[in-house]
Amino acid sequence: MNARRRQLLDIAADLFAEHGYAKVTVDEIGAAAGISGPAIYHHFDGKEALLGEMLIGISEYLLEGGRRVVGERDESDTVERLIAFHVEFAVDRRSLITVHFRDLLYARPDDVARVRAVQNEYVELWTDALRDRVDVDTDRALAAVHATFGLINSTPHSGRLPRTDMVTLLTAMASDALLATIRS
Repeated sequence: MNARRRQLLDIAADLFAEHGYAKVTVDEIGAAAGISGPAIYHHFDGKEALLGEMLIGISEYLLEGGRRVVGERDESDTVERLIAFHVEFAVDRRSLITVHFRDLLYARPDDVARVRAVQNEYVELWTDALRDRVDVDTDRALAAVHATFGLINSTPHSGRLPRTDMVTLLTAMASDALLATIRS
């Protein structure tokens, strides 16, 4: 992906997170990038295509990162490394999490289907890692994984601790929440 395209996606993510997809125009995205609104059409078919690429990109980034974590040799701490990976993403990319939760409904149906398919693979990675770590049935593992994502992905709504403190807090809380499946 070229640098300008990446810049437009980042700018749009921040604007969508702050104002909502429906309230942001291509002219506003262009102005924030120092170009005219219509110049965006040189990079994307339109605002909806930009949103779709953004949301698919988030999902694919998480899946690829999760696969890397799972593929590492030491399986004993795979769950903790998945948590650390996702926490880092959530703390550093708050705008993307906000856009995903609030604005996925504006994406094209094909893009929504792709996002959901990739997300399901990511959830499956986590569920398998948890089940490799603890003796828990699939339904309970899925519930625990989704609840943990909810906790981690709440970062856009969390108080603003310094980054290091937020990473430490979220990592500990997510680990405790996910591994609570052992105790219950």
